[in-house]
Amino acid sequence: MGVDLRDIVPREDIEFSRLHGKILSVDALNALYQFLAIIRQQGGEVLKDSKGRTTSHLSGLFYRTVNLVELGIRPLYIYDGRPPEQKLATLRGRKKHKDTAQQRAVRAKVEGRTEDYAKYASQSLTFTTEMLAESKDLLALMGIPFFDAPAEGEAQAAHLCATDPRIYAVASQDYDALLFGAPLLARNVTISGRRKLPGRSVYREVSPELLDLSFVLGELGITREQLVEVALLVGTDYNDGVKGLGPKKALEAVRSGTFDDYGVDPSLRDLFLAPAVSDSVRYAFSLPDASELRRFLCTEHDFSKMRVERAVERLTKGMEGLLRQETLDQWF
Repeated sequence: MGVDLRDIVPREDIEFSRLHGKILSVDALNALYQFLAIIRQQGGEVLKDSKGRTTSHLSGLFYRTVNLVELGIRPLYIYDGRPPEQKLATLRGRKKHKDTAQQRAVRAKVEGRTEDYAKYASQSLTFTTEMLAESKDLLALMGIPFFDAPAEGEAQAAHLCATDPRIYAVASQDYDALLFGAPLLARNVTISGRRKLPGRSVYREVSPELLDLSFVLGELGITREQLVEVALLVGTDYNDGVKGLGPKKALEAVRSGTFDDYGVDPSLRDLFLAPAVSDSVRYAFSLPDASELRRFLCTEHDFSKMRVERAVERLTKGMEGLLRQETLDQWF
C-alpha cells in the first residue's frame, strides 16, 4: 500500500507523449492489484473464465500493456521477492483486514447491497501464486520482460531507474519509489480513464503524473534520508507511524530536528536507504507469440477472440516500431 505523501509532494501533470520511447520499470504487484480492484463486472464481481478462475488481472495486464506499447512506452515489470522481516507484521494485519472485508462482502451480497459489496470485495483482494505465474506467462508471450526482485519489487524498480541509464522512471501508484531513491516516479501510467472517488459517487479523470526526486527534495528543503524519516513518522509498510502525525506535521518535525524524540526505530531507515536489490538484471523486448497468445487468452481463459485478435495486431505493430527504434538507437 505504501505511504501517502500526496499532501506534501509536488508533482507535474504530463501527457503520455512525454513517455514515448521510454523504458519504465513497473512495480508489477502494484499494477496487478489496480487491475484486480478496478476491472469488475457490473455487480462488483471480478472477471472469471468458464472454469471459475479470476481473469481481471490478466485482462488489465494484457490490454493496458498493449496500450502502453502502442503509445511507444516499454514497460519492464518487476515482481516482489521475499518481503523483509519488518513487513511480515504488516502482511499479517492486511490478511486479517482482508478476511474481515471478505465476510462483509458476502453479507452485503446476500442482502443485496451492491455498492457495499463492491467496496468490501475490493478490500478483500488477494493474489495466489497461480495468478502471479499466469501473469508472468502472459508477459512472456507478449514479448514483455519481467524480473523477480530479491525482496521489494519497488525497491528493485527504483534501483534500476537510478543505475540503468536506459530506464527513464519507475511506474507505480505508491510514493515509496521516491523513498527507495527513484530519480523519477511516474504515477497513473498503468491505470486510465475515470476513477471513482472513495466513498462518493463522483468520478475524476486520471492523467499521468511525474515526480522528480531532486525537485521534491529541493521544494521541501530536506534530504532523501529526511524524506524517509517523514514517511516513518506517518507510517509505512514497516511501521505504524506516530498517531496524530500526518505528512505536514511530520515534515515540520523532521525539519525541526525532532525525529528522534518520537521513538521510531532509526534502523528502519535502512530498509529504504539500503534495500536488498540485484545488480544482475538482464532484459530484452521481443515480438509477441501471436498464436500462443490467442490460445492462452481465448482457449484457456475465454477472452473475446475478436477483441484479442485486434489487440495482438496492435501489440505486434507497436513492438515492431519499438524494436526498430531500439536498433536505430544502437547506431547513434
